[in-house]
Amino acid sequence: MDETLIQAAMNVILHAGNARLKAEEAIDKAKAGDFSAADELMKEAHEEIVEAHATQTEIIQSEASGNKHELNILFIHAQDTLMTIMSELKMSGQIIDLYRALNERK
Repeated sequence: MDETLIQAAMNVILHAGNARLKAEEAIDKAKAGDFSAADELMKEAHEEIVEAHATQTEIIQSEASGNKHELNILFIHAQDTLMTIMSELKMSGQIIDLYRALNERK
């Protein structure tokens, strides 16, 4: 079993999951009208997703350099998780913008 790939997969899942939780909390803060907290949480979510993406990129670059990794379902799951949560972060930003616009109309 490729321990490097397993460790990378767990790192991607961990940081992507952290990003998802921060984005969800940011939406809750925006819904309550606390946009500065929402913005800070989205910044933190972005930092987490960058960390997850960097780990994935390291594995891809390693493969491209000739270091073969044994394909496993955990890394595939990690990549799926990362891409899904990246999309969720984009949508979270849009939702927060909608709450901000609604708040400004009040």
